[in-house]
Amino acid sequence: MTEKAGKLKDYLETVSHYDTAITLIGWDMDTEVPKNGMENLIGTLGFLSEKQFALKTSDEYGKLLADLSEPEEFDRLDEAMKFTVRRYRKLYEENKRVPAEFYTEFVKARARSRQAWQEAKQAADFGIFCPHLQTMIDMARQMTAYGHPGEDVYEAMLAEYEPGMDGAAIDGLFGELKRELVPLVREIEEKGRPDSSEFVGHYDINAQKELQKFLLEYIGFDFDSGTTGETEHPYTTTISFGDVRVSNHFREDEAINAMFSAIHEGGHAIFEQKIDPAYAGTAVDEVYMMGLHESQSRFFENILGRNIHFWEPIYAKVGEYLPKFKEISLERFYREINKVQCSMIRTEADEVTYAFHVILRYELERAIFRDGVTAEELPALWNQKMQELLGICPANDAEGILQDMHWSEGAFGYFPSYLLGTIYDGMLLEALETELGSVDAVLAEGRILEITKWLNENIHRHGAMYNSREMIQRVCKKEVSAGPIIKHFKEKYGNIYSL
Repeated sequence: MTEKAGKLKDYLETVSHYDTAITLIGWDMDTEVPKNGMENLIGTLGFLSEKQFALKTSDEYGKLLADLSEPEEFDRLDEAMKFTVRRYRKLYEENKRVPAEFYTEFVKARARSRQAWQEAKQAADFGIFCPHLQTMIDMARQMTAYGHPGEDVYEAMLAEYEPGMDGAAIDGLFGELKRELVPLVREIEEKGRPDSSEFVGHYDINAQKELQKFLLEYIGFDFDSGTTGETEHPYTTTISFGDVRVSNHFREDEAINAMFSAIHEGGHAIFEQKIDPAYAGTAVDEVYMMGLHESQSRFFENILGRNIHFWEPIYAKVGEYLPKFKEISLERFYREINKVQCSMIRTEADEVTYAFHVILRYELERAIFRDGVTAEELPALWNQKMQELLGICPANDAEGILQDMHWSEGAFGYFPSYLLGTIYDGMLLEALETELGSVDAVLAEGRILEITKWLNENIHRHGAMYNSREMIQRVCKKEVSAGPIIKHFKEKYGNIYSL
């Protein structure tokens, strides 16, 4: 490593200490902090974020990146450091255009917004959250405009989460899914809805947490490099390299959603845990392509977890943790976890109608940033689109516009990643079966860790070295297409519902 590259590594290590502290505070705010301690912690978060932002926009940092971008220095770097210099110089130039005072206020406003969202969701009252959401819309728009002057704001937001995929490409893929899935859902609905009454019962939350631990270990989550917590909305966060945390939300009257949230978040976490350690401390260990990330969580949750053969080796174990399932056959359980039914909550939706939930949010974000729709107008527009896409209307704000935390953090442009991840999964399934053979057979024999290892080797270890589009081309040897996932849905649900 050259002398200047060593200086950059040392500088980035200092920045990473702030990252660790800030992320840990965020986790604590979601899982442990008492109400009366919140405002002081927000102040601490603002203080640390201000110091971190100063480091990310300092003249010293800019000179290090500029010097290492010179051909005689750049050509001597390894691939990870080349990627780091390119990535961080781009971010440096964007951040340098953002006033430091504005950034600090944005961080504080985001923390207050997230707390207001939690309070509003629990009270089913959008009025509590509305002014905070408008603040997030306005500040996110301004933040993006600072960093990307002259660019379409929403295009820049999309590129932040899924570089290589612009609005036109997303429109094409989502449009194809919409055309194919609307008639498929209608066909399924004509078959009638299965009776779910036998799944109603009392499910001990501590037992659900033990089952979560079992499921995470079964799919390959490493508890020496991660832990779990409980939050209003399940999510995964990386505190630092070697410390990846997943959270879940448990209910006493229902257990299936928590099982699948655990598998979903476990997919995210395994990706983070299996990045090549050689990339620690570089930009390669920060996977910012959220479509690729969501492809991994949704591959574990849906392609594997909603396959009956996933459960064959372990279904008796589920009954040991939650005795209610001893009364329910595996075949009945399989039908329940693949029940296609238009429903209110995105995270609880089946994998087919889930597409409509994401398209709804994508269309609303375009309305916000291209048509000027305000926070106050959003609940009515949300309900209108729910009726258009899913044929149902929320009874209250909690099961409507308040169900997701993303907008409370100013994370506009993230939602399309979920459906892009689903599209990538159809392609990854084809590639995996070409090499490992039938996924059904691998799962039925309890060899799921072979699938996890295949994903580790082909995707996870590379971290952020390739964007989603590049990674899919490398692994699947073809351009991104919705065709494979549409084919998978039609075959799978054609069999289940005898279409």
